[in-house]
Amino acid sequence: MIANNECIYVVDDDEAARHSLEFLLKSAKFTVETFASASDFLKSLSVLDGACVITDIRMPGMTGIELLKELKKRNSVLPVIVITGHGDVPLAVEAMKSGAADFIEKPFDDEVLLQAVRTAIGRHVHDDKHEAERREILGRLAELSNRERQVLEGLVAGLPNKSIAFDLSISPRTVEVYRANLMTKMSANSLSDLVRMAIMAGMFDGAKNR
Repeated sequence: MIANNECIYVVDDDEAARHSLEFLLKSAKFTVETFASASDFLKSLSVLDGACVITDIRMPGMTGIELLKELKKRNSVLPVIVITGHGDVPLAVEAMKSGAADFIEKPFDDEVLLQAVRTAIGRHVHDDKHEAERREILGRLAELSNRERQVLEGLVAGLPNKSIAFDLSISPRTVEVYRANLMTKMSANSLSDLVRMAIMAGMFDGAKNR
């Protein structure tokens, strides 16, 4: 079963093409797994994140586009690069509309393919880390009391403690207590850190600056 998060998965029914891509990618220090069909790949797949798929667009059985759609159906975040022949460009465009990270037209320059792989993986790793942090922040926000969330919204809106206190009909000292609780619960090191977390979570986009 596949579990290497940095592995490049090559799916192509053409044995010579598989071996050529495997050699190229390994020469560039990537870990590689090859599959002769999309169905073989799906049967062997145990982890649907942290890697990149390179697939030919035309294959017997499940095509590259069908593989892309199946991965999407499974809520996979794997970036997929499709390899296409000259006459398959319209199909490649369809694949891009279905969520493919890129398409490479045959014959291709080795460096073009490697750069496409690096770009797809780099974007994926960044997005993956960003999403993991966002989920963690949302988890912390869910633990806040209603009053704490109201104080946080006021802080995100740029309001001073006195204005927040007035709006919520509480004392400025009480706002300070809630603010201290927020810092602890959100694991924030500063007010700017707290505000960054709230904005990153997308919870207070509608907060008004006053």
